[in-house]
Amino acid sequence: MNPQDLKSIMGSGLLSFPLTDFDAEGNFDKKGYTRRLEWLAPYGASALFAAGGTGEFFSLTADEYPEIIKTAVDTCRGKVPIIAGAGGPTRFAIQCAQAAERAGAHGILLLPHYLTEAGQEGLAAHVEAVCKSVKFGVIVYNRGQAKLMPETLAKLAERNPNLIGFKDGIGDIELMSSIFLTMGDRFAYLGGLPTAEVYAAAYKALGTPVYSSAVFNFIPKTAMQFYEAVRDDDMATQHRLLKDFFMPYLAIRNKGQGYAVSIVKAGAKIVGHGAGPVRAPLTDLKADEYAALEALIAKLGPQ
Repeated sequence: MNPQDLKSIMGSGLLSFPLTDFDAEGNFDKKGYTRRLEWLAPYGASALFAAGGTGEFFSLTADEYPEIIKTAVDTCRGKVPIIAGAGGPTRFAIQCAQAAERAGAHGILLLPHYLTEAGQEGLAAHVEAVCKSVKFGVIVYNRGQAKLMPETLAKLAERNPNLIGFKDGIGDIELMSSIFLTMGDRFAYLGGLPTAEVYAAAYKALGTPVYSSAVFNFIPKTAMQFYEAVRDDDMATQHRLLKDFFMPYLAIRNKGQGYAVSIVKAGAKIVGHGAGPVRAPLTDLKADEYAALEALIAKLGPQ
């Protein structure tokens, strides 16, 4: 798949980030991960992001990463495209990007470099080094310490034809508007805030209607229903699901730092598709939080 094909896929439909399965000892569970992808693939997501943020990329070793991406590609071949997460220090991000390309992934989402602050010149050098290390498409993720400005993105896009997408994980509407108005259709855009459904209508009004859904991991039917309501401007359905599920869900998620991933793993376990525990430094939901989530999911009916 060439970068422009990936850009077209990014331009419409719901996208999601499957959990990475770990066993009781915290090791990668290939069989469980394969079953997860086989379950999710038919639900209609335009692409799945293997080893992304919800897939706990930040906890993976260099040895595990290629196997995870290859497992996703092999399992979903002919069913749904696979975009790999890649990030961390520049040289490590390049290693991940090249491993994903060798494994047959259709592109990468370039996650933040983590921890250290960096100016626009340094961030641009980081993104460009990764782009030039591969031939497939690259989607850059604005989040945390990796906050690229419109002028920087314009220069990067001019020098790197395979930089085809932009994912926002910051939620600064003024900045997002500026980026969209500066870059226009040069990029495909993806809403990527935790529990992106809450922001979906606002981002659609901005001109960027595509988003990634974490809850697709455990309530795929409801996730697709909400996406279709956003696509069709069905505000009644959006408001009903926001009131009945998403806002109470956020109340549970906000009880602990890092729960944006932990609550998704809990949800998957509740619906019979457990992915094992989260890895440190994340922590699993407490018993009362788990019970509250279980009751909330039960109200949605079969998925």
